[in-house]
Amino acid sequence: MRLTTLAATPQSKTKGNVLTNALEALEGQDWLDGPAAAVRKAVRALPLGRARDALHGVWLGHPLHPVLVQLPMGAWTCAGILDLIPGQGRPARLLVSVGLASAVPAAVAGWVDWSEQRPRQARVGLIHAAANITAVTAYAGSLAARFRGRPVLGRALGFGGMTVATVGGLLGGHLAYRQGAGVNHAEAVPVLVEPGWHRIGIPQDFPVGEPVRRMADEVAVVVIHDDDGRLYALADRCSHMDGPLHEGKVLEGCIECPWHGSQFRISDGENVTGPAIAPQPRFDCRISPEGHVEVRIARA
Repeated sequence: MRLTTLAATPQSKTKGNVLTNALEALEGQDWLDGPAAAVRKAVRALPLGRARDALHGVWLGHPLHPVLVQLPMGAWTCAGILDLIPGQGRPARLLVSVGLASAVPAAVAGWVDWSEQRPRQARVGLIHAAANITAVTAYAGSLAARFRGRPVLGRALGFGGMTVATVGGLLGGHLAYRQGAGVNHAEAVPVLVEPGWHRIGIPQDFPVGEPVRRMADEVAVVVIHDDDGRLYALADRCSHMDGPLHEGKVLEGCIECPWHGSQFRISDGENVTGPAIAPQPRFDCRISPEGHVEVRIARA
């Protein structure tokens, strides 16, 4: 019996999704890095103080921007529906105004998050922002036309703004769900570490005040020997963007990520300052009867 091997032909290859391919091509547009760097510098220079953490959503436990976006998008969608119904020009105009006003805090929160993203994410985010700015401009023109007694032009600009805002939402979804912007990068740690104690060294391996990286099962752990003589251990990769915490500084009971400055309490892993919006998984520490330092994932 003769076996025939079928060679792959161009027709038999699986073609990728056209839209996905286009979005991935956008990620590779490194010419956007220059404009992104300039805008990032400006956003980071804003004197926001503690409001920066609030805009990141540290208090909420996940990014604030997607929450704030619901109001302008909801208002504009309702305005579009009313524009299809005769005699509803006044409430539609009100909803367009609400959308414009609420777009401002949503945009500020988005820019603050964007300023801490990786280059490929920042490229998509820059076009996402450009689409949303275009949408806001269209809705501002729509509102002006409505007040000037040109309802047809106002409705046309409103539907144009909605179309562009939808494209912006598509790009935002790609950022969040395909590129992982704003997600908790440490969420899987408790699942990846086998239950029980893991030997990571001896007490002499952990100088006071100096973060030390060790492996527990297949998960990197940062161990801190505090001034009180106790050992503390957290997942080493920052929940914000996987930054190596063992390369950071220990400051007043917290460890600071060297990449974006998020601070986590070493005693419980709680995120004290952003841009991280999720705590670090914590490990229990003990010294075994044989004198070895051991860690295990702490129970929730």
